[in-house]
Amino acid sequence: MLLYAAPSSAADPRQSGYQLMSAENKAMQDDPSLNPATFAILDGQSAWQEKLGSSNQACASCHGDAAKSMQGVATRYPQLVDGKLMNLEGRINQCRAEKQKVKPLPYESKELLSLLAYISVQSKGMPIQIKATPATQPYLEAGKRHFNQRIGQLNLSCKQCHEERAGEKLAGIPIPQAHPTAYPIYRIEWQSVGSLQRRLRNCMIGVRAEPYAYGSKELTELELFLMMRANGMPLEAPGVRP
Repeated sequence: MLLYAAPSSAADPRQSGYQLMSAENKAMQDDPSLNPATFAILDGQSAWQEKLGSSNQACASCHGDAAKSMQGVATRYPQLVDGKLMNLEGRINQCRAEKQKVKPLPYESKELLSLLAYISVQSKGMPIQIKATPATQPYLEAGKRHFNQRIGQLNLSCKQCHEERAGEKLAGIPIPQAHPTAYPIYRIEWQSVGSLQRRLRNCMIGVRAEPYAYGSKELTELELFLMMRANGMPLEAPGVRP
């Protein structure tokens, strides 16, 4: 059985949320026959081959075998594409619009999450590798500001929970360090697969703040910063979380 959680050490104290889960939930993530996100992967595999739009093109028409062409792709997003910061969902939708001549898929739709899961699983076990460049630096700095900013009626920031109080318990549940190593995830609370942006919006609602819109510049900047924080940690996607 392969486990994809980076071990905590004195040299690198970072840990995946996987390490805080029960043995039962770890087993659910590790075994594809138990991981409910496997169904999303299978749906994404079918969508990869489906020819669409006036171009009559499939993802496979350009990219071929995803097991080869998509290796490492999920470890490098968000990134700048044509001068715009995009997460992987945005890149999928850009390809759909430009190459397949079809409408973008809505965030959190089953179709988009399935493609996201299928592409992400091709990088399972590979280290996250976000590159800081002069072009991305303003977005990383903005993401860090979002992470540190107190928001909502509870006046809390991401940092206060996930750095200053990581490992403590909230309502009896351990607080993770918020490294996004496993997205998209099947969250048991949701009973469905969801994206990192869904989880970020949940946190905002939890502190009684108005959540940013899906695909917004602010959420994508925060996503970039969180992925940079997790640089070098292995991708577990699609993971399972409580």
